[in-house]
Amino acid sequence: MLATARNDPRYVFLWLATGYLGAIYVGVDPRQTDAELNALTGQVEPVLVVTDANLDELFSEPGELDGPGPAEHDDPAVLIPTSGTTGRSKLVTQTHRAYTMAAEGFPWWLELTEEDRLMTALPLFHINAPAYSVLGSVAARASLVLLPRFSAGGFFDSARRYGATQFNAIGAMLEILMRQPERPDDAENPVRLAYAGPTPPEERHLDFERRFGLRLMSGYAMSETPYGMVWPHGARPYGTLGVPRQHPSLGEVNEARVNEDGELELRNPAVMKGYWKMPEETAAVLADDGWLKTGDLVRRNDDGTYTFLGRKKEVIRRRGENVAPAEIEEALASHPDVVEVAVVGVPSELSEEDIKAFVVMRDGTEADFDALREWALTRLTPFKVPSQYEALEELPHTATGRVAKHRLPS
Repeated sequence: MLATARNDPRYVFLWLATGYLGAIYVGVDPRQTDAELNALTGQVEPVLVVTDANLDELFSEPGELDGPGPAEHDDPAVLIPTSGTTGRSKLVTQTHRAYTMAAEGFPWWLELTEEDRLMTALPLFHINAPAYSVLGSVAARASLVLLPRFSAGGFFDSARRYGATQFNAIGAMLEILMRQPERPDDAENPVRLAYAGPTPPEERHLDFERRFGLRLMSGYAMSETPYGMVWPHGARPYGTLGVPRQHPSLGEVNEARVNEDGELELRNPAVMKGYWKMPEETAAVLADDGWLKTGDLVRRNDDGTYTFLGRKKEVIRRRGENVAPAEIEEALASHPDVVEVAVVGVPSELSEEDIKAFVVMRDGTEADFDALREWALTRLTPFKVPSQYEALEELPHTATGRVAKHRLPS
């Protein structure tokens, strides 16, 4: 089943019902364009598509539910679209076991209790909110606050209104919150704990804690496995991802190592089954013996923690989202006045990256960046649209004809 998983409680129940029936759930970003949704629907071939248009009807009409039947632990539960959807998206095939283990682990890693109230503004079509906040609250016997979206100006007001004691953050959310105008009551909120991955450097980390009167925890995970890294209990290894996450009752289930390329590899029972119907792409990252190549370059420290150094794969990380440059290049190259385009990630003052497009225009045409931006907005989700543009007479190329992005102007 494919659903435009807006942050609405009904989509939570829809996801849980899909798992109960033994069916496979595909939650997608409701902001996607028709072209993106059509491409993904063709790839997934769902039996049922649920959007806001038919959600009320689905919940208002009683009837018998039917599905494949009770699922086994290692059966697919969710397909998570990643790295773009206008072409063939890589659909992370995650299991019931992975979500169960994430739910059992999250309250233990963060030391949550039934007295806590977890709050999330993260999207339901990713793994963080469903696996950690939703199922984590269930495992802890705690309650949940599901915000429709992230709004920095009203975020802590929402925490006050609903009595939230914990929240998760990704990407630039922490820095955006810090850049809000200071208020005398910033620290007067019920939140005692926040979790983000990774957190800012030590000084900024401590500034965030002092301003908002809470404790900030760090960790690392990915759609391919919710068992990555986390700060160990009682330790504050600033600037690191932490140590491999383990299970509260099963013990040492997660192994980590750094391969010869400096890339982090993980092996645990919560690793994905692979990319849906993409055996070659799966084999490139997932070995037969279960080791997963994360694509992230790290350093293992003497205390057993790991420090993030960079990303091996060419994926731009923007506002907590993974963006595939090739998808943006395809959209911009479809403009009748664009001859060639190259898209790269550039440093952002909010942390992570912004997106820049280098374009070669047809002879006799001027580069109208506003028009190019509007063109892209009709074909891409807004967070994928470049914020910076530069026109070049030609793009640098390698001997084999590939664009030499490392030779583009800095």
